[in-house]
Amino acid sequence: MGEPLATPAPPSLDPTDWEAFRRDAHGALDAAIDRLRGAGHGPVWRETPANVRAGFTTPLPQGPRDLAEVLAQVEADIAPFVVGNTHPRFFGWAHGAGTPVGMVAELIAAGLDANCGGRDHIGPVVERQVTRWAAEAFGFPADSSGVFVTGTSQANFLGLLVARDAALSHGVRATGLRGAPQLVAYASSEAHACVRQAMELAGVGSDALRTIATDAGRLRIEALKAAIAADRAAGFKPFLIVGTAGAVNFGAFDDLSALADVAAAEGLWLHVDGAFGALTRLAPELAPLTVGLERAHSVAFDFHKWAHAPYDAGFLLVRDAAAHKATFAAPAAYLSRSSRGLAAGDDWPCDYGPDLSRGFRALKVWLTFQALGADAIGAAIASNCALARRLADAVRASQSLEVAAPTPLNIVCFAIKGDASGEATHELVMRLQERGLAAPSTTRIAGRIVARAAIFNHRTSAADINALVADAEAVAAELA
Repeated sequence: MGEPLATPAPPSLDPTDWEAFRRDAHGALDAAIDRLRGAGHGPVWRETPANVRAGFTTPLPQGPRDLAEVLAQVEADIAPFVVGNTHPRFFGWAHGAGTPVGMVAELIAAGLDANCGGRDHIGPVVERQVTRWAAEAFGFPADSSGVFVTGTSQANFLGLLVARDAALSHGVRATGLRGAPQLVAYASSEAHACVRQAMELAGVGSDALRTIATDAGRLRIEALKAAIAADRAAGFKPFLIVGTAGAVNFGAFDDLSALADVAAAEGLWLHVDGAFGALTRLAPELAPLTVGLERAHSVAFDFHKWAHAPYDAGFLLVRDAAAHKATFAAPAAYLSRSSRGLAAGDDWPCDYGPDLSRGFRALKVWLTFQALGADAIGAAIASNCALARRLADAVRASQSLEVAAPTPLNIVCFAIKGDASGEATHELVMRLQERGLAAPSTTRIAGRIVARAAIFNHRTSAADINALVADAEAVAAELA
């Protein structure tokens, strides 16, 4: 008989030289730390050059490349051309700025590579801890349920589904909306567009979303009551009020206490879109803005905005855990639970949302709050709002710029004086972005294009605000 055949080594994807990998990985980490340490250096944003874009049209790689070479390409062709929200003069949209501890958390989570859809391991335990923290911050019951999602757009959609199912008793998950009464929902004219999209995705239809007029961005309560009465008289079934805590245009807050009163009187579900504004609860001087939030049935918000956890870390918090679970739990043979072993436990995160495959999002939020503390995060939020007031005052004092909307929070809308259409203001924003000086965005207020400076970055200082005003005035002078 011949010699026994040797068993071939498995085709592992691990490094063949761990020490070389360690050197390359440490170099990548050092580069990432240096980028955050110098986040205010250089342009806020730069357009990706054509030759760099062309480098990302190559065919699927069939063989390996040296890791050091690939990491060098990241430094040359990727890192310089991202959106720029870590820079203290990034004022566009509603982006968090990240933190070094959050970056480390992502590294740890990637190394653990835990699927947090379910099963009996520490991932869901950490997620439940974060849920309890959110409930504590917002004044919800300790047994409220929560689930991590990509962002508030998805959280608003899931919250609407819970409200829809709670309003219908005919088994909507099995039969759909066939034979159900026509549901109608209510939100202010300042509500985010994802609320309308959620109505469409839920099968209720965007025509069933009543858009209620506002005063200074705040939903008119009497107009809401009148709309509900009219819909009941027409034979429709009101089921949902969506309150806004920090509207996307200029940061307006609905009167959440008044909305809670209406919801209670009418037997409706109150959901709050608190994408960034809900976290003002962490700043004592701003907490009065969200009085009434504790009476909502559900709230959607983002840890990746004002808590600065790395993207993405959206969250849905629901007061009635049973209603939440009834909307999403989907028992299957391959998801069978047991009293022992890895499949133990009755409440898995996949019971509270549609995702079975879920990353360890909770770790970066847990580590952020453990390392920094809620007080420091709240103080950074309050600082951003103080800088917004400083910016609004500087714009009011300007000879060439004017404030274009109220400034209730951290967003300042401004325009070039006399620019009725906003076309010149749009050009001002484009030049600021393209020159890398600052990155405000644009929006429309009463049909006019205006610049929108949203101050979310914990690195932003008074010097950055002064520079924005000076640069905007200089560009306005060019356009004159």
